[in-house]
Amino acid sequence: MDIIFLRELKIDTLIGVYEWEKRVPQTLQIDLDIALPSSRACATDNIDDALNYADIVRRIQDELANRHFNLLEALAEHIAQILLNDFKAPWAKVSVAKLQAIRGSKMVGISIERGQVK
Repeated sequence: MDIIFLRELKIDTLIGVYEWEKRVPQTLQIDLDIALPSSRACATDNIDDALNYADIVRRIQDELANRHFNLLEALAEHIAQILLNDFKAPWAKVSVAKLQAIRGSKMVGISIERGQVK
């Protein structure tokens, strides 16, 4: 199985259950591991056979700019479903963290895996 990864993507979005969190954007850090639908790009060296990182990032940025999530769990699930359904990834691991949300902690978050490993 071939996996592409994206590390430490920072996105400001509205996230949380408290009233102030629904008004004040917070910075999230997102890490992705995405199984490729096929290994064809390795042989062809053609971007049309690969998952385009820029398209994935743009899609996630657009989604988070237009939606509010109460929980990191729901946000991570939404991203995972985009990767599986829209980008046809057979498997994805999505980690989402709030930065400095808890005093004394650099980040807190969740990591989920969805789909099937080949």
